[in-house]
Amino acid sequence: MKKLISTFTALLFSFGAFAQTSIPANADFWSNYPNEELADFLISRMSDEEMLAQILMFGWAGQEPSALLNAWVSERGLGSVKVFGWNTDDTEQVAKSVLSLQRKSQGRQLRIPLYVATDQEGGWIRHVKGETSDTPGNMAIGSSQYPIDAYYSGYYISKEIKALGINMNFAPTVDLYTNHNSSVIGPRSFGEDAEFVGQLGASFSAGSIAAGVIPTAKHFPGHGDTSADSHTKLPVINIDYETLNNRELVPFKYLIAENVPAIMSAHLSFPRIRSNGEPASLSRTFLTDILRNTLGYKGLIITDDMQMEGAWGYAGTVSKAVHLAIQAGNDIVIFSKTADFNDRLWTSNLDAMRSDSEFRTAVVTAAHRVVLSKLNYFKNSNAAPLYPEVESLKDKIPDRDGQKFFLSQACRSIAAYKKGTLPYKPANGERILLAGQNQFPEFFEEAKKRFGECAQFKYDYEMGPNQADWMSNNIEVMARSYDTIIICVANERSAMIASRLRNSGKKVYIMSVLSPVPVLSFGWADTILLGYSYSPYTFKALFGALAGEFDPQGKLPLNKKN
Repeated sequence: MKKLISTFTALLFSFGAFAQTSIPANADFWSNYPNEELADFLISRMSDEEMLAQILMFGWAGQEPSALLNAWVSERGLGSVKVFGWNTDDTEQVAKSVLSLQRKSQGRQLRIPLYVATDQEGGWIRHVKGETSDTPGNMAIGSSQYPIDAYYSGYYISKEIKALGINMNFAPTVDLYTNHNSSVIGPRSFGEDAEFVGQLGASFSAGSIAAGVIPTAKHFPGHGDTSADSHTKLPVINIDYETLNNRELVPFKYLIAENVPAIMSAHLSFPRIRSNGEPASLSRTFLTDILRNTLGYKGLIITDDMQMEGAWGYAGTVSKAVHLAIQAGNDIVIFSKTADFNDRLWTSNLDAMRSDSEFRTAVVTAAHRVVLSKLNYFKNSNAAPLYPEVESLKDKIPDRDGQKFFLSQACRSIAAYKKGTLPYKPANGERILLAGQNQFPEFFEEAKKRFGECAQFKYDYEMGPNQADWMSNNIEVMARSYDTIIICVANERSAMIASRLRNSGKKVYIMSVLSPVPVLSFGWADTILLGYSYSPYTFKALFGALAGEFDPQGKLPLNKKN
């Protein structure tokens, strides 16, 4: 009898018969009813197509939304869109795009607004470019060791994107920097200590919420213990559940305790926990059993991009990966591009809704959770505007108070990993060579402000091994003519160039940006300053510390393994 009642209840839920009887048929998203009741009503009024579309999030190529994306919003009721880095050089155009898409969402009968998301982590990952602040980033926050820096980073980053109508941010990244060889996470991490990362992540999240943007903790259950990139393959992390629970999951526990509204699931395989090798993003074990049931998480679960090979490579096709993602317990499924109207990811899963009652229930449950979360968010007075005020953007971006904060935060983050001849005061006639990346003009500009005209040796941020070897030979020869070399190290290639100065007999100052790992073994250098990003604020702070304008107090947030 209990089983029969349970089945009947599920069917009622699936077909919308659970909805109220008091809300009139012409009500919509903005009608004045309790959010729970209104969410039930809206789901009961939605077609299968509308419910499936509500849990999809599409990006678009180009500056402006395509005709296809516009059609997904206006004709099918797409639930969410994502702003990627290729859309954002023109800040004003971003706001206009958001405004036009939201107008289309409001032209539909139920008037359910769009979630508009982006990746504005700070530091290395800054998808919304244009006039927005280029900030010191997470590892700089870990180095400063002030949770208030995490709070205000989340706050000011969110204030800027909120002005554009962006209401959801895929940040903070709370992956631990466990694998020091990782080129995927690196300075996107706050550091290696799980408890401290949890505290900083919770502070960043609180700042985002205070500014009026939904934060999204990522990448569950933790991307830090692998050097592989899920864009091109499925990373495998060979740890057991006890290790996962006591290490990678710790930051997420902090955020769940603070009611973080969204968590992103990652395309990561943990074969010692799920022997079939399935990605956590497609795993009911990870998302339903662990995240929801064991950890007690109540908010939205959002996939990483399903067009990454780490997702569809396991499933075989994108459409199958979408099916597994929804079954596993994800509420929003992301795609970096807009699907065609008749794409299999749509048609096959719509067919499955009509033939598989269990899958249908999963879609309805996800759609209901999304709609309810939108009601809770958009009916809050602090929500991002549906229609951003394009004409006032120059007054809000960059945020003037934020600019002052990010410079002070950059100064607090600078770590003197090796404190040799610091501060640096050039002698009269001292010959100085600056070696840095073409892409970082601030490196040369900040040096000029303090030390006048210096010789310059430039190389590219991204170099192949042959180019790096050629540059290494050149700097070794060029260094002979100078007394002091100040060199910027941003990755393994520039570290290779810097290493050729080991036996030069010259005074060498290392300025590390992004991951500090490549320079941790450079004990031969006179001084090593760690900055963690190529933000203009970071270069100001690095040269300020070098010139003695302040005493650098940052601490490397990693366990030294070199």
